Amino acid sequence: MFKPTVGPIVGHTTSDHARIFLRGSQYTNNPVYAGLRYRLQGDSKWSEGRFIQLHAHRDMSDVIVLTGLQADSLYQYQAGWLTLESPTPSLEALQEQSVQWPEDVYCLRTLPRENGALQAYIVGSCRYLRITAGTPSTPERGDRTFAGIQRVVDRADPPIRGVLMTGDQVYLDDLNIVAPDRTYKDILFKYRIVFSQPHIGKLMSSVPTYMILDDHEIEDNWPANKQFKDEILYANAMSAYRLYQVSHSPAHELTSDGALNRSLKHYWYELSHGDIEWFVTDSRTQRNLSSQDRRILDIEQERALLAWLDNSTARVKFIVTSVMFYPDSKRDDGDAWQAFPQQRLRLLEYIRQRKIRNVIFVSGDVHGSMTSRLGHSEDADFEVHTIVSSPFYNSELLPYASASDFIFDNAMARTGNGEYRYELTSPVIGQDNFAHLRVAAQSVQVTFYDGDARPLHTVEIPLR
Repeated sequence: MFKPTVGPIVGHTTSDHARIFLRGSQYTNNPVYAGLRYRLQGDSKWSEGRFIQLHAHRDMSDVIVLTGLQADSLYQYQAGWLTLESPTPSLEALQEQSVQWPEDVYCLRTLPRENGALQAYIVGSCRYLRITAGTPSTPERGDRTFAGIQRVVDRADPPIRGVLMTGDQVYLDDLNIVAPDRTYKDILFKYRIVFSQPHIGKLMSSVPTYMILDDHEIEDNWPANKQFKDEILYANAMSAYRLYQVSHSPAHELTSDGALNRSLKHYWYELSHGDIEWFVTDSRTQRNLSSQDRRILDIEQERALLAWLDNSTARVKFIVTSVMFYPDSKRDDGDAWQAFPQQRLRLLEYIRQRKIRNVIFVSGDVHGSMTSRLGHSEDADFEVHTIVSSPFYNSELLPYASASDFIFDNAMARTGNGEYRYELTSPVIGQDNFAHLRVAAQSVQVTFYDGDARPLHTVEIPLR
């Protein structure tokens, strides 16, 4: 059995199940299988192998679902792939034959069943990697940030429950003017390179990783820059996105027998960790740019988000949106929420009028990190917060954000009942970084770290 060519990647994990993505390869016409076995840490006996056939139309990748796990437990697992000599094997024969597993042993932790006062997460976005003529340009520079994240994970208390990557995990348009990646083959190659770097690979093999796309998974400022010839680009980009980012996410439901439901209704999804809940929006692929009904979220998604806000009993409600909810930029390029003011105001009014507390928007995109508080001039009981974390690694050709890029001296929105105004509650951090969120009983502590895991700034967001 061979080591995975990409992965393993631990995806959505609960108190009793975990989803693990891995990719193999193919060098004969005989069937290829991915396999995995696991055990509780401290046990000497491995489980029977779990196997799944890999197919070329899925880029020789798939997701193995482990069910019936014990809550709040540390598991070890081994994973790999193999090609069988027989062209018509059975899974029973595969189970019975002696498999030489790869030596690497990985670990994953399931969630506790009880609501805990403490939960912790890593949040970040925008990992730039240029690939020219099939060769990545200094990949170790961007991968260094994930080594830094691993150091924070290793010493974190409470344990990190998930790494949330909020967009631009790959840059398909890194050479958009000269040599854009448009073919399915080139796009898949880029995903393989990005997700198989050593430090991000180690991180994702042990910590549940949750992803949502932004524009560079397709092309810059999609779909505003869309042209007729881009239909094929979009189809290729989204096919690769479904394989490498969506396949192990909560967007796919489980069937009654614990298998992965292959059907996919949408890219947005909900995530629950006890009394901490997340709504991860797709703020990229379902935009409506018409003047009659301009929206960043489609109708179905907006209704689902409002229903979630209404019905959720979570102590803290995180809303992930790949582009910034606020503050607004002085240079409005039509891409963030400020270009969709009516829908943003509808959402804020809904939160304010129903007195929904402890709503925090999480985003990336702008190559700068910060926290900010939004209040209302006539409603002292209303407030929401935003956490922006970007980038994991920036291109030398792109600037970092600074406080002077944003509007702070005007009301963000006005209604007949008053004004929405925001204020920074942290510096704007203009360098490669990521955020460590520690959710306690009375506050959310946000610590921004540089790529070497040195703390840059800490903010306490009070909970009510």
